[in-house]
Amino acid sequence: MTLTKNKYYFEALDNYPYSLPECLEALNYALSYDPEDADSLCLMGRIYSEQLRNYDLAKQYFEEAMLCDVTNLNVPQYYIKCLLDNEDYQEAEKLINYSLKIKGIDKSTLLFYRALLSEIRGSLTNALKFLDESAKYCFSQYSLDVVKNRKKFIKSKMPKKKKRETK
Repeated sequence: MTLTKNKYYFEALDNYPYSLPECLEALNYALSYDPEDADSLCLMGRIYSEQLRNYDLAKQYFEEAMLCDVTNLNVPQYYIKCLLDNEDYQEAEKLINYSLKIKGIDKSTLLFYRALLSEIRGSLTNALKFLDESAKYCFSQYSLDVVKNRKKFIKSKMPKKKKRETK
């Protein structure tokens, strides 16, 4: 049973986001084998969040996935992004703080989202602080480049300090 469920989950994941009909078909098969599979529920949440922009339904799938496996390493990052997109900032902050305690989770991504949350709230200095922290946990050139580019972007949004005129 597990092998079959995994087969359908991986088939769904392989088709996401390029072939949504095939993805959904495989995902429905995976969920029919195991309706409490956190990864399959997470992927369904991603479809509703990232593709259909139905954040309320996406949140339901993410919440169910978290209930099924609170230590899943995949669910938090996508759930947090959904919460940020839906302007549920307090919930996102709570989930970030909780998720940072999960052993083995991608701290770089979570701290990146924490920086984004600070930026959204208007605290550009805090955003830079969280990006510095995020950079410490980057273990690929790509993720480090993403963090560096965001830092550069945030710095460009900061008001320029006026130079004092000397007499």
